[in-house]
Amino acid sequence: MNTQKILDTYVDNIIQIMTPYGSGTGFIIGDLIITNSHVVGGLNEVVISSKQTKRSIAQVVYDDPDYDLAFIRSDYGVLKNPLILSNKSVTDGDTTIAIGHPYGLNYTATEGIVSKASRLQDDLEYIQIDAAINPGNSGGPLLNEEGEVIGVNTFIIQNANNLGFALPYFYVQETLDNFKKLDDVNIIKCPSCKNLIKEKEIKNDYCPECGVKLEVAKQRRKGYNPSGATRLLEEILDSLDVNVTLSRRSQASWRVDQGSARVEINYYENGIIIGDSKLCRIPQENIEEIYDYLLSENEKLTYLQFSINENSIYLSYLIVDSSLTLDEGKIAFERLFKLSDKYDGILINKYKAIKLKRDEEDK
Repeated sequence: MNTQKILDTYVDNIIQIMTPYGSGTGFIIGDLIITNSHVVGGLNEVVISSKQTKRSIAQVVYDDPDYDLAFIRSDYGVLKNPLILSNKSVTDGDTTIAIGHPYGLNYTATEGIVSKASRLQDDLEYIQIDAAINPGNSGGPLLNEEGEVIGVNTFIIQNANNLGFALPYFYVQETLDNFKKLDDVNIIKCPSCKNLIKEKEIKNDYCPECGVKLEVAKQRRKGYNPSGATRLLEEILDSLDVNVTLSRRSQASWRVDQGSARVEINYYENGIIIGDSKLCRIPQENIEEIYDYLLSENEKLTYLQFSINENSIYLSYLIVDSSLTLDEGKIAFERLFKLSDKYDGILINKYKAIKLKRDEEDK
């Protein structure tokens, strides 16, 4: 199969994974989502989405810093064309296809060849490839020409051109077999003694077999805990019945959909907090009428203000972190959420503004 055919056939298997620390890719094998340990960031739950699944919270049931593998469990329904792990040897020069979400560019497929079928790195074998992979590709599948998974795209060499490395399929199969033998969840692999440890048997974050400190156990126990203005922002969102986990895009960025409008909230290093709703685009006609309307509404608004950047209309709330309070923030963001949807409808229906298109992942 060619690259486009493979992507079209197996795209429903490709998962986008998001945490406060970044995003990556996963793929479905059987009843599990396979990805890298570094993608899940030591958390016991992450946000996932796919072509057929809206953003949802899923559980990380296995974390293996040694192989840099993690398994996620979620109810994603029956797949028309499920991916399978290859059982064929990989040789130099084989054609490969890497699928993932580099830099948030969803469902990107790149083609290349196997530069070296077995490249030793830190006592593990990797498949070296020249297919372009970038941040966001981590955890995604590396496929052969038959559409079988031959590896998990794991890392690149920084500041080099097309030097990517994938964990081979046989490590993945070995790990799946060992995990399923335990018939349990919340398993951590000790990077020292290599034993699979049930999280409930870990005390004080030490491996019960060899006594080494398990950093991933500590991370999973603590979870993600924001502080300062970030914590206050999330308290405000929670008080407005916003699912903070699903809205979180990073440690300092959130997205809330309200009807046809979308609000992006960003907390910048200089202490500025901006809630922006990019409503719609100005039309080629009746521009003066829209301007007059926005100016008249700005005189009535408190907390919020209209602005135009290039040809897009924004409704925004801006405040410095030292001035943000729970009560004031709740009033401001509640108005921003409600009025964004209202004004979007008015501008589109009455003033013929142009409705924005949304990327397919942003459902």
